[in-house]
Amino acid sequence: MRSKVVAGNWKLNGSLAGNESLLKALLREIPRDNPVACVVCVPSPYLAQVRALLEGAGIAWGAQDVSRFDHGAYTGEVSAPMLVEFGCRYVLVGHSERRTIFGESDAIAAQKYVAARKAGLTPIFCVGETLEERDRGETQAVLARQVDALLQAYGAVGLERGVIAYEPVWAIGTGKTASAAQANEAHAFIRARIGAKDAQVAARLPIVYGGSVKAANAAEIFAMPDVDGGLVGGASLVAEEFVAIWRAALGR
Repeated sequence: MRSKVVAGNWKLNGSLAGNESLLKALLREIPRDNPVACVVCVPSPYLAQVRALLEGAGIAWGAQDVSRFDHGAYTGEVSAPMLVEFGCRYVLVGHSERRTIFGESDAIAAQKYVAARKAGLTPIFCVGETLEERDRGETQAVLARQVDALLQAYGAVGLERGVIAYEPVWAIGTGKTASAAQANEAHAFIRARIGAKDAQVAARLPIVYGGSVKAANAAEIFAMPDVDGGLVGGASLVAEEFVAIWRAALGR
């Protein structure tokens, strides 16, 4: 049975006071032991605060990006070993905003995944197509290219302790959401692509959906057979919404 994951991506949001209020609200609702992993991926300056508030609780934490380098003359970078020192268990890799705004290539995203796994982190590797690519019928070609870059860099076995997030770029922050059927179709394609290299790894690999996930649509999307949770953007900043999404993954 595949594990399920609901991860919140705060993006470039947060404040010391606001973070504390949000996390305390989440802690009141999310127990220490539960079958669906609950994660918050926060801006790196807040990792110390988040660790202090969440250590020993049922909510894990992670970062939104990681360097492909462990150390050296790379001003502004944050390495995977540094994230581990702050208690991170997860890290987002290859988010569409990193790819489209900051020009990260498939190869760089794959290198970051390898660096994260080497340090013992669980990478959440993001893939997805733009609206123009979908309209041209290129969704599967884009997903194949992005997944293949990771398979070439690390092999199928290297995905054993990772998570894939399908996030159609056209549905991120737009209010548009892929239908449950569209999401499942993409997830099934990704699983089959990896399964061609290693069927057992593919069968166990959590693939989560990201793209305007809300309490109102989470249950329908999460009910799909190849959807194993969600990568949640704006709704993760509202405690009631995020808790409701997490409960939807529990089937409640």
